[in-house]
Amino acid sequence: ISDNIDQTLNIANNIGYPVLIRPSYVLGGRAMEVVYDDKSLESYISAAREVSPGKPILIDKFIEDAQEVEVDAISDGDEVVIGGIMEHIEEAGIHSGDSACVLPPISLDEKVIEIIKEYTRKITRLLGVIGLINIQFLVKDKLVYVLEANPRASRTVPFVSKATGLPLAKIASKLMVGRKLRELGVKERLKMKHVAVKEAVFPFNKLPNVDTILGPEMKSTGEVMGIDYDFGTAYHKAELAAGTRIPTTGVAFISVKDSDKEKIVQIAKKLSNFGFKLLATRGTYDYLQTAGVNVKIVHKITEGRPSIVDLVVNGEVHLVINTLSGKVPKEDGYEIRRITVEHNVPYITTLAAASAAVKGIESIKENNFTIKSLQEYHNDNKVTTSDVNE
Repeated sequence: ISDNIDQTLNIANNIGYPVLIRPSYVLGGRAMEVVYDDKSLESYISAAREVSPGKPILIDKFIEDAQEVEVDAISDGDEVVIGGIMEHIEEAGIHSGDSACVLPPISLDEKVIEIIKEYTRKITRLLGVIGLINIQFLVKDKLVYVLEANPRASRTVPFVSKATGLPLAKIASKLMVGRKLRELGVKERLKMKHVAVKEAVFPFNKLPNVDTILGPEMKSTGEVMGIDYDFGTAYHKAELAAGTRIPTTGVAFISVKDSDKEKIVQIAKKLSNFGFKLLATRGTYDYLQTAGVNVKIVHKITEGRPSIVDLVVNGEVHLVINTLSGKVPKEDGYEIRRITVEHNVPYITTLAAASAAVKGIESIKENNFTIKSLQEYHNDNKVTTSDVNE
């Protein structure tokens, strides 16, 4: 559609909020945003004109509380081999380059995985791909949507290659000059004994005044990987590599949106069992206390002092879990987000990441660390090598 405000508002209302909107011809999700009402949409259009002047604005229905899945595959034009199926830890709506992901998937239904495999093979063949392809999926209530299919190498190729031992770029280059997958002896390695976690690295501590809230626009500047035999340990290793040291005890502050309150109870109980003292703002405090969780109330910034920001500055908070409703302005809570970065306090903005962090803490306490080389992990899966490794 054009950048005509009335036309855009009509289309958004016909589709139904929330909608995902972005300018044309941009990379890395530049200026892409999820909007929830007419007022936000009008503000967005003004910004989009500056990013991509005179170009169409793209608008799509946004599906909330959905799971994102990413696939890297290779094809010789006839046969398709899936290199890896990656389950994103953060919910859909966060740029794939900013999301942590786990390979192989740890919570996807087997039927959903089979559908994803089927869609990947069909799309790859229909596009006539010879080489690499990356496809991004959305899963909501076991229904699989295709977000996009990119017939090219993606940023996840190095991660998948290191995790599985399949040198995807090398294989793809051989296929592009006429070799065949069967000739090269390439087999899928989707069922591994180990777990690999990719985590994004962000530059927030080097960029003053930049908001740390993640969304469709990519903000990360790198990525790291953690590998072990269970998800919690692999996640913890990835967080360490990214520069985040998850505490095993101390004080945890929790403030979540209404739709997350029921799910945060189990996470809060586990943190309490680990020995954490819990703090929460009024709404979350009331819900947790009713659920039998031992928690103390703390002031928001606007409610007086000492507030949660004061406690972070004084070094009295060691972990922050804060999820925001999509309708809440980004500015809301900005000060606490910046303070946590400046004082190197782990700050979690999604329930999925909070759950992963809890599993990471559990693995630390159980001392489950495995120290091995990549080759040893690969050999544990007893895969057949071929001349692609020459």
